[in-house]
Amino acid sequence: MKYKVYIFDMDGTILNTLEDLANALNYSLGTNNYPERTIDEVRRFLGNGIYKLVERGVPTGTEKADIDKVFKTFKEYYSVHCEDKTKPYENIIEIIKKLRVENCHIAVVSNKADYAVQKLCERYFPNLIDIAVGERENVRKKPAPDSVLEVLKKLNADKSTAVYIGDSEVDIQTAKNADMDSIIVTWGFREKAYLLENGAKLTIDKPIDILNI
Repeated sequence: MKYKVYIFDMDGTILNTLEDLANALNYSLGTNNYPERTIDEVRRFLGNGIYKLVERGVPTGTEKADIDKVFKTFKEYYSVHCEDKTKPYENIIEIIKKLRVENCHIAVVSNKADYAVQKLCERYFPNLIDIAVGERENVRKKPAPDSVLEVLKKLNADKSTAVYIGDSEVDIQTAKNADMDSIIVTWGFREKAYLLENGAKLTIDKPIDILNI
């Protein structure tokens, strides 16, 4: 294998979480008397963490205190319902298993809240992920490279042997900021043309292509 460490984004890369995130956002908006959003709107809002999703979801001009109320509702709802309709993308589990057979390290770095990252990794990828990290206090979110570099340090791995795999412009910039190779997938939350416009150098259309790089 060309790489020995594969660092995956979560939402839109290994898990299709869109429906559960949209349901959580719309529940939170409705509970706080705001209009709901379409699933395509939610898709565009994703990539920078749950708070930013909520901030983009509420009407323009909403006060921060009110955004915080919606965010609190979202966290409470999503912690219970984050697995309702979420599922791994087709063949992604098999691909990760094949990478493990090749003695590769597998990690997940996400802007999703850390509690949800841990829960979903345990649910869908038991014993397959070496390190999983989500959004945490006092750690800069992607596209800052902090969590990616933290993973490499914990694995005692050089970035030249690692690749970052994601589905959005945030992931493209994260890999660039970490000064490492990237693979950008087109089955997630962004269109291929948009990804190319935002600097994607290598895109793939199906998980099996990860093994062919």
